[in-house]
Amino acid sequence: MEKEILEQYKKVEDILSEEEFLAEMDEIRPEFENLPFMNEEDIAKEVVKNHIGADEIQSSENSIEENDEDSSFEEIVMTDELLEKYNQVKDHLSEEEFLAKMNELKRENAHASFMNEETFADTIIGEYVDNENEFLTEREEYSSDNIGLLEPGDNNKSFTGVVKIISNPKSFTTSKGKSGKVCNVDVEDKTGKIRVVLWTENIKHLKNISEGDIVHVGDVDIKDGYSGLEATMRPRSVFEKVVDANPNDYPIYKEEITPISDVKPDTTVNVIARIVRIPPVRSYNKNGKDGKVGSLELQDASGTISYTLWNKNVDLIESLDLNDGDTVKILQAQVRERNDEKSLSHWDGRIIKGDFDVPDFVHEVSKIGDLDDGDSDVEIIGVVSKIQDVRKFIRKSDQSEGQLRNFNITDDTGSIRVTLWGDAADLDIKKGDIVKLIGGNVVYDEYTPEGHSINTNFSTQITVNPTNLSDDDLTLFDSIREKLQPIPIEQVMLYDEDGVDVDVMGRIMSVGGVRTFERQTDGSVGHVRSASLSDGTHVVQLSLWDDKTEIDLNVGDAYLVENARVKFTMDSIGLNIGSSSRIVKLSEEEAKFLPSFETLEKMIYEYREISDLDEYDENIFIVARIFEVFDAREFERDDGTKNLVRNIEIADNSQAIRVSLWGDDAKREFDEGEAIKIQNPRIDFYNDQLTLSVGESTAIVKPSDEELMNLPSFDELKEAIYVPKDIEAIEDEDFNVRVTGTLQEIVSDRLLLRKCPNCTNTIGNIELDGETTCEFCGETFDEPNTTIMIPATLVDDTGEIGITFFDNLVEDLLEMSKEEIVNIVTDDPGALDGRIEDLEGITVEVIANVRYDEYNEDRKLSPKKILQKYY
Repeated sequence: MEKEILEQYKKVEDILSEEEFLAEMDEIRPEFENLPFMNEEDIAKEVVKNHIGADEIQSSENSIEENDEDSSFEEIVMTDELLEKYNQVKDHLSEEEFLAKMNELKRENAHASFMNEETFADTIIGEYVDNENEFLTEREEYSSDNIGLLEPGDNNKSFTGVVKIISNPKSFTTSKGKSGKVCNVDVEDKTGKIRVVLWTENIKHLKNISEGDIVHVGDVDIKDGYSGLEATMRPRSVFEKVVDANPNDYPIYKEEITPISDVKPDTTVNVIARIVRIPPVRSYNKNGKDGKVGSLELQDASGTISYTLWNKNVDLIESLDLNDGDTVKILQAQVRERNDEKSLSHWDGRIIKGDFDVPDFVHEVSKIGDLDDGDSDVEIIGVVSKIQDVRKFIRKSDQSEGQLRNFNITDDTGSIRVTLWGDAADLDIKKGDIVKLIGGNVVYDEYTPEGHSINTNFSTQITVNPTNLSDDDLTLFDSIREKLQPIPIEQVMLYDEDGVDVDVMGRIMSVGGVRTFERQTDGSVGHVRSASLSDGTHVVQLSLWDDKTEIDLNVGDAYLVENARVKFTMDSIGLNIGSSSRIVKLSEEEAKFLPSFETLEKMIYEYREISDLDEYDENIFIVARIFEVFDAREFERDDGTKNLVRNIEIADNSQAIRVSLWGDDAKREFDEGEAIKIQNPRIDFYNDQLTLSVGESTAIVKPSDEELMNLPSFDELKEAIYVPKDIEAIEDEDFNVRVTGTLQEIVSDRLLLRKCPNCTNTIGNIELDGETTCEFCGETFDEPNTTIMIPATLVDDTGEIGITFFDNLVEDLLEMSKEEIVNIVTDDPGALDGRIEDLEGITVEVIANVRYDEYNEDRKLSPKKILQKYY
């Protein structure tokens, strides 16, 4: 164990063994692999912190001291020593003014540890008294050690030398989530060289420092670094230019610029060049570790070369605001050679953006209408007129995941599709953006109207909304943009051909459930769901296909729909939302020109009370409370697919009605008494009654506060809807009538009603044992569909009427589950006869509908709910 590591271990030796300490270092070391300033001692300190919570133990490499100068600032007061200084300027300043200037200087130089009250006083005196200049290098605080004599472990050291290399500052985030910057400066005197590490609070000292300057570095700690001896600065360490140093006392700095054509492999060079292209940044994974790589394509008078930046250095492209056409000086670039091709790589050097003498390079911009198959390395500029979402795919070669994105660029001569691959697909590009593309290849493409498209590669540059456009270009592109605005939905309804792509904007009025189907072409499974969209000019039906069915659409929210394809049906026009379409949710600020959902609702739908409904009503809405919720049941469609249906009963202050919910709507949870609003239901006539069906263009939403005010409470509705009647007063089409009577003439031998699950005919009293063949349809089945029932007569003082209880109502009467009843009666058909006969004479209060039995020419009660039983 090295000395520095051992010193850290001693702080936790009562907690960990040496082996455990070293194992924990190995465990956390990967966290700091991207932080080149972290060494083994710092990792050891992190282990110590994990065990003793020593926040006071700080690693200068990953700590950022908070500037608490203001909170701890102590004003300078007059002392005997300062009074002697003040006497030199007493004819110019009062004592109060003198001290005020002193305190001002103290605040301004809070990080300059070499300045004290005496230097502040001398600075003020110098403003008023012309003293003989003092050489800075002769002052005590500028006393220096020879770099060659410095050793790891030395603290509070100072030295002076010439700056040989300055790196560009790099950003980092510590393990505690704090952000900062770090910069390396190589300093050399005639005895040796050392790397100075400047942290966030020190980097300001580099503002006026360049390679070749002689600098004084003070109050630093010396340690072994990754590339040799390293001086780590504290927040108040000294780093400043020595203006009166003798250059002959220090090594000579010579900045030699190498022409690109003369660079040699495995050397370090300085170049001055023009950026001709900046390809998109790419990500990679090596040995399980993610990274990124970017590059600059450079050119000088002698040739071209690629300059590669890795990981954190990639951020320099953005932080230095580098663009194609800029001239740069690159210092200490490392020359690599691979496959006989040389390239430059960035490591410890730096990039300086400036106005350097480099020949101009002008890309030849092609007009889109002039492009043809086989054109390579083309440059175009235009407006994004169409853009698709990023699409994922699996590569056949290695089963890895890839991605691509298509978009169209349009200029005044035409439009062309561009395909981006990999990380480039994640570029923030929107419809209406101006895009400059450098380095694309035109390829044959049978799926585009033009017959060709542009394919990009790793060296293609994509610039979004470039800043160096001419006024003529901006005028042209603005005219193209104007044509890209979404069209009113009513205009879609005027189209006379399908297959046209359009953009529309509106609010979602309804969302249907996802339906699954099998494609006849290849047998693959597809998905589709419907929604309706309105902007106030009209309502259009959207058909979302496959992946687009997974988009979370909320009724009332605003969306921009791009690249929707017009489709014709037999009686309407709709929009297909496929793989090339986009649905973008809008903020309320972006949707401020759309009517509110409430306004659209009033424009589109007409309110109806349930009693006013007609079989042919369309575009209406109902506000009601849920009266009863029935269990969802599964059924099979004609094509063999399965679906769910659930019935609920709703009522307003006029009447009650049954509602059928399908698919996902059947899975929704509803509570009795809950208020709902149903928009655009389909109205059917079933069993001589109007019913509502919630289809794909129907929405169930919460009523507004105003609508709730006009809706009676649940108890009030029950009184109004469940109208009590004597049997004598019952009429043929009574609905939800409340009847109280005594049960008589109960039939016990028809408790189980078995039907064929294929043709639904009643099986009768045949022996059921395993597979059975239906005598009506000839189909075989294992289990019949079984219903439990108790027919009876209901009698009151005014008359009598037939009544039959089914399933859940039989369970209520017998106080047994259906499963128990079926099992008992199957084993012993007469086992429950006595229990059923005990029902004779009990009084029940029921809610029932009335049906007319044409065969017997008599009314019958179909009970829905038993309110009370009186024994």
